Amino acid sequence: MVWALTFLLGGSLAAAERPNIIFIMADDLGYGDLGCFGQQVIQTPNIDCLAAEGMRLTSFYAGCTVCRPSRLALWTGRHTEHTPISSNAQYVFQPSDVTVAELLSEVGYATGGIGKWAMGRPGTSGHPNLNGFKFWMGYLDQSEAHNYYPTHLWRNFEKVLLAGNELSLDPAARGRVSVKRVTYSHDRMTEEALDFIRREAAGQFLLHVHWTIPHANNEGGRVTGDGMEVPNYSQYADRDWPTLEKGQAAMIDRMDKDVGRLTALLGELKIDRNTLVIFTSDNGPHSEGNHRHEFFDSNGPLRGFKRDLYEGGIRVPAIAWWPGVIQAGTVSDEPLAFWDFLPTACELAGRESQAPTDGISFVPLLRGEAQRSHDYLFWKFNDKLAVRQREWKAVKPGRNQGWELYNLREDLGETTSLADRQQKKLQELKQLVRLATE
Repeated sequence: MVWALTFLLGGSLAAAERPNIIFIMADDLGYGDLGCFGQQVIQTPNIDCLAAEGMRLTSFYAGCTVCRPSRLALWTGRHTEHTPISSNAQYVFQPSDVTVAELLSEVGYATGGIGKWAMGRPGTSGHPNLNGFKFWMGYLDQSEAHNYYPTHLWRNFEKVLLAGNELSLDPAARGRVSVKRVTYSHDRMTEEALDFIRREAAGQFLLHVHWTIPHANNEGGRVTGDGMEVPNYSQYADRDWPTLEKGQAAMIDRMDKDVGRLTALLGELKIDRNTLVIFTSDNGPHSEGNHRHEFFDSNGPLRGFKRDLYEGGIRVPAIAWWPGVIQAGTVSDEPLAFWDFLPTACELAGRESQAPTDGISFVPLLRGEAQRSHDYLFWKFNDKLAVRQREWKAVKPGRNQGWELYNLREDLGETTSLADRQQKKLQELKQLVRLATE
């Protein structure tokens, strides 16, 4: 079902009433990878502080279970039946596509993005500068983003060389493994994010920080045996772990410190109380680059991981932080998804739009008011399907596999299918699938 998004707010909001919006998205970070979501080994004090001062969203879902379709759902506000792809197939944004950055740019927001872009390179209609982002710094090819020591990144249409990095000539590396590693891409992109905030602090801005941590360098795992690329192992250097697991933990540690730097900067600039920060992940945890998600129990109580439509593949850790607006230390189990971000951002920006969306604004939830609920949430990944309505969830794990049914309130880990015992309920959810795919 596609909803027409229209906000009639009695005219545009005054500029002073419109918050800055920062959407921070990690890459392949699992539901159980943060201390505030139950992680027992890896320390994430700065992100945990976000949760303590804001709201944990415990039923927040990615757009898909892999990168490109998940980001497509986020930027366009549509689930994967209504987007051009439902897998990591190539897709280049077309002029007819409407992004959240375009919508906010039209009402005066400075729009910026940092990190991984997956919708088009220079010379195509999919470049971020042609799709609402007045500023972009990072990768323009999601496969090149496997490499944390690339020879270059992109600042808008300009290729920015990264000093000292040199690619391997091994055919197995596919141009995505470096033999000389000097400049770490994450650090360079983070500095650009902080500079963007400093430049735009006097007005309203939308900033997407799409870090690549802790995604593996898949090719690096095959060529060197260790795909978890990080300059040092931080506080985990002396642990009796495989080096690649030290790398996984150190990546998350590095990202956590940078979250602390970002929120500290908002305070220094005295714009923290006028800034909404959302922190989350693009899908569930990976078992790639020779890392295994089980090592740190990265999916926590959930079943499955990246490429599954079980909860571990699509339910992601999420935190909303907005001092003075969001009540500190709150928790919401309201089912929400990436496609809700576009209508939420539009409402905050006072934007009236007719952009088609499957999302609903969750501004009331952030403000502690009554929140409208989804009738259902739907996901598609290749030939896998899933639908959730309140506590009930149906999953079709593959084309030649039967439907499974779970009561998430009683069985969060999706251990026991009730498909045979609750056939009427299963038929109701299958009807929602038909509705979603009409």
